[in-house]
Amino acid sequence: MPNLDAEQLANALTELGDLLASRGTPYEVVLIGGGNLMLRGLIGRTTTKDLDLLGKRTADGVVPLRPLPEDLTRAIRDVADTLGLEPDWINLGPDSLLDLGLPTGFEARLERTQYGDGLGVWMAGRFDMICFKLYAAVDQGTRSHHFQDLNDLRPTPDELLAAASWTTTHDPSPAFRGLLVTILDELGVEDADAALG
Repeated sequence: MPNLDAEQLANALTELGDLLASRGTPYEVVLIGGGNLMLRGLIGRTTTKDLDLLGKRTADGVVPLRPLPEDLTRAIRDVADTLGLEPDWINLGPDSLLDLGLPTGFEARLERTQYGDGLGVWMAGRFDMICFKLYAAVDQGTRSHHFQDLNDLRPTPDELLAAASWTTTHDPSPAFRGLLVTILDELGVEDADAALG
């Protein structure tokens, strides 16, 4: 199956929302990853293979969805069957972020979009996506789609340094820091090593 573009993603989410509503099982979910950025028109990438869920949005904040509840899994698969999508076109992304800690102010920056009658999708804010994409780019390098997505977000040096500070709370190792400095240098942060302190 080919990758999905933003219009196909939105249509599939609307179909999912209507199906969830018809079954009396509405959901409020938090979306990260390239699909989030594509749906909001923030990056140049035009397709993705899936959507990454971080968790469920509740009155108490963002909580894990692991494993995905059976009613949500069944609806995702039913939409996949109807539209000819891969069965895991929505899946749990790096939900370990919830264990390791989200960037300060993450919930205040979430932006909600309603799809169909039964699906509220809370999309991680631009700064938070800079944090996540920087972390992933350090892991996967400058040839990865994460690095390209990060570059497309056009982060300022100050945003990159703030994001870098967050990433080091997840991996404080010297090896990670060395790779982080390389990525920051590539993105135009002057004297990144000294700037990180």
